Formats: sequence, C-alpha cells, structure tokens
Amino acid sequence: MKLNWANRITILRILLIVPFVIFMLKVNDDSLGKYQQNLIRYGATLIFLVMAVSDAIDGFLARRKHQITQLGTFLDPMADKLLMTSACLLLFSNQGHVDGFRLPGTVVVLIISKDILLLTGFVIVYFITSQIRIVPVFIGKLATTLQLAMVTAILIAPEASIPIKGWIWFLRFLWWSAAATAVASTLIYIRKGIIFVNEFEQPKNGSPSGPGTH
Repeated sequence: MKLNWANRITILRILLIVPFVIFMLKVNDDSLGKYQQNLIRYGATLIFLVMAVSDAIDGFLARRKHQITQLGTFLDPMADKLLMTSACLLLFSNQGHVDGFRLPGTVVVLIISKDILLLTGFVIVYFITSQIRIVPVFIGKLATTLQLAMVTAILIAPEASIPIKGWIWFLRFLWWSAAATAVASTLIYIRKGIIFVNEFEQPKNGSPSGPGTH
C-alpha cells in the first residue's frame, strides 16, 4: 500500500515521540548543569511544537487532497494519544517535570483515562461490528487542542512566567479545561459508540430500537 503525504507526516509524528521522551527524561538530570538542562528542555519544546504543527498539516492535506484513508483515520488519533500520554506522564514525573510547574496528578489521570476508555471502546465496537469507526467530534478536537496548548505552556513556563506574572493561573486554566473537555468528549464518544452498536444490531434483531437509544 502506497502511503500518501498525510499518512507519512502522521508516521513521522509518531516517530518523533521517541526523541521527545529521551529529551524530557534528561530535563532534571543532576549530572547536567542548569544551562544544559534548559537547552534539553528547549529541544524537547521544539520537537513537541513540530509534532503539534504536523498534526494540523496532515489533517489539512488529507482534506484538501481528498486523501482521507482508513489507515490515516486510525493513525492520526493514535498519534495524538501516544503523544499526550507520554507528555502528561513525563510532566508529572520526577525526571521530566518542569520545576515549579508540575502537572497535577488528577489532570494526568483524567486525560489518560479518556484515552484508555476510548481505546477499550474502539476494540469492543470492532469486535461487535467488525468495522473501524472513528468519527471526530468538535469537543474531542477542542480537548486535543487544549492539551497541546497545555503541554507547550508548561514547557515554556520558566521563561514565560518572568514577563507574565499570571502565567501560573493561565496554566491552571489550561490544565483543568483540558481535563474537563477530556471527560466530556469521553462521554460523547461512549454515547455515539452505543448508538452505533445498537443500529448495527437492529437488523439482526428485527425489532426497533428501544427508548433512549437515540
């Protein structure tokens, strides 16, 4: 199967997670000086920004050139989930957190739980229907955007908080907004999954859907 440019960019985004993780694990390395630690954090920030921008580019190319494929439909959200899971765990960990701006554990749990639940639901729907069905919703895209903004804001926080005194409050707004939209999008995707399964099984049962299915 020949890969189109949108899929190639998505695969590149997945591959870039590896150097991002390596850099973040050295952000608080005691064997390095503060200057070196900052350089490593800048490198991790640059890689993360490249991945964030590539997320928008591959989606634009897929729509503009009519290159939306089943592979791309699966890989794109998978890349987002791998990236955000890695970033959230690192920004909470002792090795990868940004000093003074550690991501709260509750936010990490809510964001990662969303991805685990959606992955579980995807597998369940596939086993029942033998179909790959991923239909993005607005609040899901908003959740991803807020998460990308949250990670970027944390990575640049030591520098941004100097001229902008309220940066920590901006961060708190971002991480709790990201967590709230993650919960909301999970509930919406679960409801859509239940509706899809009910509609798939309806012809087999030969009976109309019961109340509350739509």
